[in-house]
Amino acid sequence: MMVVMGIDPGVASTGFGVVRVTGGKMSAVDGGVIEAPGGEPAERLVRIHEALAELLTRHEPVAVALEDVYFGKNVRSAISVGQSRGVVLLAAGQRGVPCFDYTPQAVKMAVCGSGSAAKKQVQRMVGTLLGLPRPPESDHAADALAVAICHAGHTRPAQVFDAPEPEVRVG
Repeated sequence: MMVVMGIDPGVASTGFGVVRVTGGKMSAVDGGVIEAPGGEPAERLVRIHEALAELLTRHEPVAVALEDVYFGKNVRSAISVGQSRGVVLLAAGQRGVPCFDYTPQAVKMAVCGSGSAAKKQVQRMVGTLLGLPRPPESDHAADALAVAICHAGHTRPAQVFDAPEPEVRVG
């Protein structure tokens, strides 16, 4: 069994999703949104860090998978998302949990089979792949779960743990 935490970084809303992989089957353990609306940027980042630290302690993932920053046309938004990513990397690094990055297109391809899938399609497929009674309501939580699914589905166990292959001794 392994546990992977996916993160959809943002300053006002950071999505998180925790996926357990057992015998090749994936299931959702937790998911939601860390809300940090308004206030000074530093206060918002502290709120995100504290919430992530608690989630990392509670779920003890073997890896954290993050969605890469999408620049688009709004550079200011990309910078604030980058700040949120930094806080995620710090929280994981403080606990020795390796982090992995995936582009939005790679995540959509892994979950939906198309790198240009719409948000609603990602939400539906996350619900289907994880056997949820209904898709996640929040697109941030759905994106975070999708990143975790992407990592879990594309990684051999040794890579997920970021560890060398075990040494085999005979005799």
